[in-house]
Amino acid sequence: MIIDFHTHIFPSFIRDDRTPFFFKEPSFKTLYNNSGVVLAGRSELVRDMDAEGIDKSIVFGFPWKKNVLFKRHNDYILESILKYPSRLIGFCCFDFLTRGAAEEAERCLKAGMAGIGELAVYESDFSPDIIDRLGDIMALCSEYDAPILLHTNEPVGHYYPGKQLMSLSQLYSLLKRYPSNRIILAHWGGGLFFYGLMKRELRDVLKNVWFDTAASPYLYTPEIYRIAVDIVGADKILFGSDYPLIKQGRYFKEMEQSGISQDSIRHITGHNVRQLLSIQSSEDS
Repeated sequence: MIIDFHTHIFPSFIRDDRTPFFFKEPSFKTLYNNSGVVLAGRSELVRDMDAEGIDKSIVFGFPWKKNVLFKRHNDYILESILKYPSRLIGFCCFDFLTRGAAEEAERCLKAGMAGIGELAVYESDFSPDIIDRLGDIMALCSEYDAPILLHTNEPVGHYYPGKQLMSLSQLYSLLKRYPSNRIILAHWGGGLFFYGLMKRELRDVLKNVWFDTAASPYLYTPEIYRIAVDIVGADKILFGSDYPLIKQGRYFKEMEQSGISQDSIRHITGHNVRQLLSIQSSEDS
């Protein structure tokens, strides 16, 4: 079973004309102001899943600041998983710094969503105050046994829209603050996994942490798969495409180019997510 852990879909009222949603939503404007950046809906995703050989996808929206927007977008995700129950798994998304975020998280988890994410803070680092303010969401995730996906990025290198000010030390502080939560760090965790080679402490801190591959072809050479498997193990890596940014098949080619084993590819492209979300398949029989 092939599972894409990281896909974004948008309802038609946003896809048809995105410009009205730039108002007081600076992160959305930064990421989607270019009309060439595609916004996809659930039908397009399922069509491309069929074309690329994807069995299931985890779907989510955008971390809107306005309550009305994140509620409407999360409702679309709920509708999508009801329309395609065998293909799509929903995560709840919002700006966790907005009042009412915890209530929205609980509403979505009660309605059948499997986790929270992709949460992001595009205008700031994970400061001590921001880490504190994640507390209510992390508590809910513990209560519902739900994983949480966080946007991260590398703190060095070229700029691109959505690259936030981030230090690995602050990200590390966040992980230490919530050691019992199951946390997935998007985009290879900004390279944090490289420090898995350290002898003390870090391996314990990463016990409940996974890394997804979203946007990897834009950021790293294919060798990153082999290096990451050597450092943290194939069971800590989740295939995520960041659809519709990059088609899924490109990732499979890079995994093959990297030289990792077929067993490692099997873990990365589906087995690990099945374990994380308790997804049953014919492979279990």
